[in-house]
Order: sequence, then C-alpha cells, then structure tokens
Amino acid sequence: MTIISASSILRIVFLLTLGMIVGSAHAQAPGFDFSFGDSQAEEFGDSRDRATLTSAFSQNAVIPGGDVVLAIKLSMEPGWHIWPAPGENGKYAQFADAIRTTLSLSNDEPASVTPHVGFVTWPKLHGALADVGDGMQEYGVYEGDAVFLIPVTVNANAQPGEYTVGIDIDFQACDDRNCMNPAVFTSNTTLKVVAAGSAEAGVPLSDSVATNFKFSTFDPTVFAKIRGGEKAPQRVEFDVFGFAFSVDATDGGGFLLLLLVAAIGGFLLNLTPCVLPVIPLKIMGLSSAAGNRFRCFMLGFSMSVGVVAFWMVLGGLIAGIKSFEAISQLFQYPLFTISVGVVITVMAIGMAGFFTIRLPNKVYGIQTGHDTVVGSFLFGIMTAVLSTPCTAPLMGAAAAWAITQSPGTVLTVFASIGTGMALPYLVLSAFPGLVEKMPRTGAASEVVKQVMGLLLLAAGLYFIGSGLSGILVTAPDPPSKMYWWTVAAAGVAAGGWMCWRTPQVTAKKTPRILFCGLGALIIYVAGYIGVSMTAKGPINWVYYTPERFAAAVDDQKVIMLDFTAEWCLNCKTLESTSLASDAVVALVQRDDVVPMKIDLTGNNPDGRAKLSEANRVTIPLLIVFGKDGKPIFKSDAYTGTQVANAITEAASTLGISIPSE
Repeated sequence: MTIISASSILRIVFLLTLGMIVGSAHAQAPGFDFSFGDSQAEEFGDSRDRATLTSAFSQNAVIPGGDVVLAIKLSMEPGWHIWPAPGENGKYAQFADAIRTTLSLSNDEPASVTPHVGFVTWPKLHGALADVGDGMQEYGVYEGDAVFLIPVTVNANAQPGEYTVGIDIDFQACDDRNCMNPAVFTSNTTLKVVAAGSAEAGVPLSDSVATNFKFSTFDPTVFAKIRGGEKAPQRVEFDVFGFAFSVDATDGGGFLLLLLVAAIGGFLLNLTPCVLPVIPLKIMGLSSAAGNRFRCFMLGFSMSVGVVAFWMVLGGLIAGIKSFEAISQLFQYPLFTISVGVVITVMAIGMAGFFTIRLPNKVYGIQTGHDTVVGSFLFGIMTAVLSTPCTAPLMGAAAAWAITQSPGTVLTVFASIGTGMALPYLVLSAFPGLVEKMPRTGAASEVVKQVMGLLLLAAGLYFIGSGLSGILVTAPDPPSKMYWWTVAAAGVAAGGWMCWRTPQVTAKKTPRILFCGLGALIIYVAGYIGVSMTAKGPINWVYYTPERFAAAVDDQKVIMLDFTAEWCLNCKTLESTSLASDAVVALVQRDDVVPMKIDLTGNNPDGRAKLSEANRVTIPLLIVFGKDGKPIFKSDAYTGTQVANAITEAASTLGISIPSE
C-alpha cells in the first residue's frame, strides 16, 4: 500500500486545485517511451511474447473440506519485468501510468471450489531504474520467475472429481526503455478432489516442484483467516490528474486514511463550479456578525452542521434503500432538477431585493435568513445540495467503495465527506478576522448582495433549464442547450448592475476601477459561457446505444466513452479542457477511434445501466476501451495527455499503430 505523507496530501490538493481551474498537463520525459508507434508495435508486439505461464497445485489431490494452494508462475525473459499489483509498491517509487498486474477469476467457479484471489501472496519486488518523467528513479517490478500463490478452499460437500480453476492475469512487460502491449494470460489448472481416506490425498509434491513454485513462501495461516470470515484487503484506487495511489481500507489505519482522503474530496467540492459561486454569499453573512465572535461562530457552526447533516441523510438513504446509490440519481429526474432550480431562484430574488414575495404571516415566524442560526443551517443544506451534481476528485472513488460496505461504514464515509466540505465555513466562523473586511451595511453592501443574488439567479436558471431539457430530450439524442443563454443573460445583468451602480455609491477612484473592472469580467465570462456551452465543440460525438457500442467493438475500434449530463458542471469543465486538447481531438478524428457519449440528462436507462456496469454511481466518468471492449483507462479526473495515451494504448491492443508525434 502506498503511504501518503502530509507533503503528498498537500501535493494532491495543489494538483486538484490547479487542475479544476486551468487543467493540468502530464508530460513524459524522453528515455522511457510508453507510446506505441509503428516501430514499437512491430518490434515488441504482445507482452506474452516475453513471458511464459505455468501453474500447479500444492497437492496432487485434496479431500472435501480441504485447503490447497494454487501457484501461477510468469517467467520473464532476462531484462524484462512486469509492474506490481495496485498498492504493492513497497519502498519504491510509483509510476501512475503503469499497467498494473491484476488477478481475477476468468469464469464463474463451481461452488465446490473457491479461489480467494483477494488473499494472493504476491511475488517479491525488485528495483528497476528508469526515467519516466520525474528523473531517474527506482521503481518496484516483478522480474525473473514471478510466482502468485492463491489460497483455494474446497467445500465440505464437494463431490469427488476434477475441477478446473481459471485465473486471468492482466499484465504488461517492459524493459528499461520500452513497454510492450498489455496482455492477458488465462491459467486453467485442474484440481482433483478425492474421497476422504483416499491414498491419493495429501501426497506431497516432489521437492523440485515445490521449490520451483515457491510453495514454502506461502503463509498457511491465511486459511484460518478465510474460514474465520476475515475480509481480503480492500484497496481503493485513486487516480487524480495523473497522481495515482491506493488505500487499503481493511485495517483501522487504512480506513482512517480513507476517511481523510474522503474529507479532502469533500473540501474540494467547494472548488467545483457547482458550489464556488455561493461561497461569497456565506462570507457576507458571516461578515455581518464578525464583531460578535460567538454569534459568528454559531452561524458558521450551524451551516457546517447543515452540510454534514445532508451528507449523513444521503448516506442513510444509500445504506437503507438498495436501489438508491447516489444523489446524482435524483438529477436524472427533470422535475427534481427543476424544483431545485425554483428554490434557488426564489432565494436569489429575495437576496437581490429587486422585489419582495409576500408570504403568509405564519412563515415569518421562522427566521430563515442566512444571517440567522436556522437560516445558516438551511443554507448549509442548500450548499450541499448544490454540490451533488458535481463530483470532486477523490470523493467519487471513496463514495463508490463505501456503498458496497455495511451501513455503518457508508454513514462514516459520507460524514467524512460532509465534514471536509463544511470545514472552510467552520474555520471562517472561528476566525472572524478573515471576513470582517467585507462590507456589512450601507449602499456598497446592498450592491454586492444584489450582484450575488443575480449570480445565484443564474444558478437557478441553470437547474431549471437543464431540467426542462431533460423533459424534452429523447435518449440517446443530445438535449437542447439553448437555456444556457438565459444563464448567460443573468450573468451579464449581474456584471452590468455592478458597473452601473458602483459609480453611484462611491466617489473613490480605486474602488470604481476595481469593481467596474470586476463587473466587466463577469460580463465577459457570462458571454463566454453562453457561446461555449451552446457551441458544437471540436468532437463529433456518437451518442451511446448498446447496439452502437457493440458495433464499434465488432469493428475492432477504440471507444472513448464519456458519461455526462447537463446538470454536471464538472463534466462540462473536463469536456472543454481535457477532451478539447489538440492531442485528444486529433486522435478521435481517426476512423478507428469512436468518441461516444452517454448523456444522463433525461430518462436514459441504457446509459444508467452502462454506468452501473462500470461500477460507478457518479459522474463525470471517462472510459477508454480496447480489444473486445475491455476497459483500458477509467477516471473521473483526467488530463488530455492521459486520455491521449490511453487511446494510443487501446489502439495497440487492436493492432492499430498510431505514429508518435
């Protein structure tokens, strides 16, 4: 398991922040070429050309209820190695783009015989020097004879006979400069089960065979753990803009680390396009109470409780309702999306103060302004709801793992996400000096509130528009994007109002220049959003149906599958940055590459089924498929370079040579 230090956590936060704002580039230095051009495809070929596969059981025969060890040996040619399993880097450096060695069942094993690939004893790591972009470093690899020892249990009711145990080994062979095409070896090994008391049972292997397959390195206490109900190591894989690591959530320390990563993911939700626009509103509310430390803290604390409470309720729903896996499912129902937009729009109108909506007198008995304790609690819930169309890096993988666990684990992980998201507001309220310079009363404060209200109105119109587009769309066709012009109009109005009102409320030159310039910037950004979000874009997408996907697989084409929705702003950001990069656009214009999109804006049962098949419950998500429709790359936070490399790698599995630039 990779150990994540404090400096690594800071590095993650820095990379994520930079990536969500301006995108990120992942460069590979010369000296270790992982592209698959013409010469490499012809010279190096398939990884199986550099390795041979053998296997054996630790006993010639076993009785019902017995235990046996399956040894699978990959013998590499001298100078060649394969990458370690996920999380098995030990003391060595980690290369994020490595094709890890993984073991899985090749078919449904008979109930009588159960291989436990989660308890495999991995080969010993060896160090290999290489420069893959970060200077010369020593990377952990498997080389020579790499033996994988898998515990196998036989059911007490198993009938005598022969049983075939099939194991798939995914791997990639490399030398010190180049890597071959990834490959899969399938090991089919026959196990003989005999009746109790049979002379064949328990006969030891010859010393040479036992030594050859390194059975002595296996720890037999593993069987006691398996039969005692102990779970196999549960590694949660994270890959964020090229920074990859895994967390083993099996033990207490690993689980605490997972909670920390989930909390960081929750914190990063505040930097997504869904939440970022409303943060200034809360800062203004806290600034009004900055002179009273206790009241300021209570406002921030109540908002934080609202955020955490929402995520706890969400976790409870996921734990208690089998068919409910993520809040983003609700946004696939247009009426829910429209309802959220209406609530936000009403709040925006009230905040802007351009006109007043008169409610029954009973309603005014409940103080729900964002500068009250109850209002802050509700504002925290609203902020958390706004975050749900977006999935922050780190959070998606943690949440996807959590929903497969017990209800208590689900609640704990989701509480950590909420705590991470709520932390900034709690810090701001605990240190009023951070917000006390904001204007509290007077004309300037009113202008700021009105501008923020108009920006919040843009958010409300966005949800209403995306909901309406979901009602009007017929899958798999793309939804209408014309509602973006109403969003842009609200943004232009906000910037124009700031430019118009600033000279009227201050005679000072510096504030006039500063705020008029900010207003002009808002107008420009709003106009750009209207143009960019309604533009066709550089990629000619094929919209997903099971038939179109199957046809592309049959035609031996690379498939770049993008999951998106009109309510998913993170999806839009990645599409306009990473997927719009020159390298990706050039590749998807090839006849042998199919850019395919699944839009979950409206009722798209086939799209939701494909998302479930990918073992994900949230979007954004991008998957690149190679030969036989096998996933080569899957990520919810990726760079253009990563996607381009994945397409090139997928092409190599199909025998397609893409010349290096």
